[in-house]
Amino acid sequence: MTHLWLRSEQREHEERTGLTPEGAKALIDAGIKLTVEESSVRAIGLQGYIDAGASIAPENSWPDAPLDAIIFGLKELPDDGTSLPHRHIMFGHAYKGQFSGKALLERFKAGGGTLYDLEYLVDETGRRVAAFGYWAGFAGAAVTLKAWVAQQSQALCPPVGAYPGKDALLTELAAQMPAKRPTAIVIGALGRVGTGASDMLEAMGVAVTKWDMAETKSGGPFPEILTHDIFINCILARPGTPQFVPLSAKEAARKLTAIGDVACDPDSDYNPVPVYSEATTWDAPVVRVHDSPPLDVMAIDNLPSMLPVESSQDFAAQLLPSLLTLQSLTSGVWARAGAEFHTHVAKL
Repeated sequence: MTHLWLRSEQREHEERTGLTPEGAKALIDAGIKLTVEESSVRAIGLQGYIDAGASIAPENSWPDAPLDAIIFGLKELPDDGTSLPHRHIMFGHAYKGQFSGKALLERFKAGGGTLYDLEYLVDETGRRVAAFGYWAGFAGAAVTLKAWVAQQSQALCPPVGAYPGKDALLTELAAQMPAKRPTAIVIGALGRVGTGASDMLEAMGVAVTKWDMAETKSGGPFPEILTHDIFINCILARPGTPQFVPLSAKEAARKLTAIGDVACDPDSDYNPVPVYSEATTWDAPVVRVHDSPPLDVMAIDNLPSMLPVESSQDFAAQLLPSLLTLQSLTSGVWARAGAEFHTHVAKL
């Protein structure tokens, strides 16, 4: 019997989950054994999983799970260097040249485990079967807008936190907005991330220029970006991605003062926003990369966690059909993800 083990997240400020109680019941009804860890952080309470019939395990006990269990979480595992003998479903951030990614793959190689990277669970056309993109874009645009608002008082964006829902976030922002709204440009506007970013900005009365592949196929440079107050990057870094805001933009004549790099790949070889070099945090949401005029970059890598209930419900609903096929890891999305993993491990 296939055994899925839902672990508690160990990343700071991570309250999301990839499985709701409704999904848990569907898996159990399909004949999948389900263990759910207790969690002091999960936005969805434990009782629903108990009612669904899941077995309950202590928080963070997954390293001692049976070796045939498939460990399911969202964000990174503790960076303790231990070998990884289990099969894991999670976002590994390990295939695009990231330094931390190589270390993770080494741990899998040492333990004999396998990574089924959620970013690489794709259908026959190569499209991801589940993504947090909409809520990443929504929250990322909100924090970047907060950064722009703070600049109007010569300040940096204050710390951010989780909200009970999007309405609470929008209400807070509306109370902070000046009468004169900024202008924004969103690149990747036709995708899930860009749609979320655009929806949030337009809800706040911000005029949004929406670009996608057609507008960026020339490869740049793109001086139009510098004529907007805010730029939101929603394009994942990959070979051939143009530089949207090069280093020279810091000293250039520009209206641009706030960048939201929702894709957040600062240590990738293909980073399209190379004016900064490391992710930002909830406690320090932006990094100021130039003083006069200011240029602040928001690059938080777990943005959907600001809206943990809504983003969890959305993602879990998208992923459930694939989880229901876990009993056949040698075909479909799981076979494709496994092949991706073995290709990259072979390069170590």
